[in-house]
Amino acid sequence: MKQPFALFLLAIATATALPTHAQLLPQAATGKQPLDRIVAVVDEGVILQSELNEAVHSVQQQYASNPGQLPPMDVLQRQVLDRLILMKLQVQRADDQGIRVSDADVDQAVNAVAQQNRMTAEQLRAAVEQDGSSFAAFRHQLSDQLVAQRLHDSVVRDQVTVTDSEINNMLASPSYKAGEIHLAHIQVSLPAGASAADIKAAQEKSEQAINAIKGGMDFHAAAIRYSDAQDALEGGDLGWRRMDEVPPAFADAVANMKAGDVTPALRGPTGFHILKLIEQRAPSRQMVDEFHARQILIKPSELLTPEQAHQKAMDLYNQIVNKHEDFAKLAKENSKDDTTANNGGDMGWFAQGDWGSIIAQHLGEMKDNQVAQPFQSEAGWHILQRLGTRQADRTDEISRNQARQAIGNRKAEQVYEDYLREMRSNAYVNILVPELREPGEQQGAAKSP
Repeated sequence: MKQPFALFLLAIATATALPTHAQLLPQAATGKQPLDRIVAVVDEGVILQSELNEAVHSVQQQYASNPGQLPPMDVLQRQVLDRLILMKLQVQRADDQGIRVSDADVDQAVNAVAQQNRMTAEQLRAAVEQDGSSFAAFRHQLSDQLVAQRLHDSVVRDQVTVTDSEINNMLASPSYKAGEIHLAHIQVSLPAGASAADIKAAQEKSEQAINAIKGGMDFHAAAIRYSDAQDALEGGDLGWRRMDEVPPAFADAVANMKAGDVTPALRGPTGFHILKLIEQRAPSRQMVDEFHARQILIKPSELLTPEQAHQKAMDLYNQIVNKHEDFAKLAKENSKDDTTANNGGDMGWFAQGDWGSIIAQHLGEMKDNQVAQPFQSEAGWHILQRLGTRQADRTDEISRNQARQAIGNRKAEQVYEDYLREMRSNAYVNILVPELREPGEQQGAAKSP
């Protein structure tokens, strides 16, 4: 069955992983649906019925093979509207801060989505239009996602730091040594400054979710129906995480679980959480293929045109391969790579990707002692010789990098979650269609995530 592209947009190639709270939602196919009415006013912007209909339709396509996992239509519409509202607020806030993306940025994102789906950009355009959507709207959606990512980066950049002592403490902790777990969750959110009535309502909703699961409802379907988290429509799947990445408030509960277990409703700083342990795996040594190589780099300059640089690289290649001249001597005399020239071009031992994707690709295609024909990168023309390969244990290095990233991600997630809650609490959100409001919600009431 052909899957809708909404499933694949989350992996666009940005510098950092996209936050779950900034997931892409389908938008209206511009010019293909009548702008029949405004369903919500969001600060100075609006959300149209056509936008909501298109987004709901895309979710229904995503679950076409298992529609029973979706909640009733009124619940689904409110969930999707919530996500459209949150994206609208993020884009507005980013605009206020002067955060922009260029057409070139969007082009790069389109190419990344196409590549992930093993298509060209033109094939992607055709597939989007075949699904009945506007490619202009598709690009606009990608633009909003990139803007939201840059807003996230801006918010967390100065508020998240990771120290060596934090890394050492994590590596020494029993939870780090416990391996990795695959989790799913249901989050029932509380607004900033929640009242007793808010807490009671959230607790009752959590109990409804737990009772539904105990009654036989699949956890994935329960997350879609009850969760307020931005990953609810993906079944609340949190993916694989190290035990140390689990918030401390929930770590003890998770540590004692077995695959398939579900926690009771756990109170956290942002609301009530229900966790399911899907799988668990033990830690393992991190063995990496390393390469030993050397290179000569010829760079174009004011005195050397690109064509002359290419010709010089070819001449040196012929001297090495056909005349058997000394590679190291030629590297010292000719290479413009400041890090290796004095060592005869020796690059030492390194992981395949450490010198970039172009060198990595050639290394993978070569045999030991082979000299590759000159190839070009952004730096210039390379003459590369692969000297050897080995397996290296990089567990300690990789573990420190993973720990740094885990601590940073955990802090960033909390910082941005707090930022979104405050932004939503302070925003003017007026849902004009009564059936799209939460039960008991009044028109014009500010609604927290």
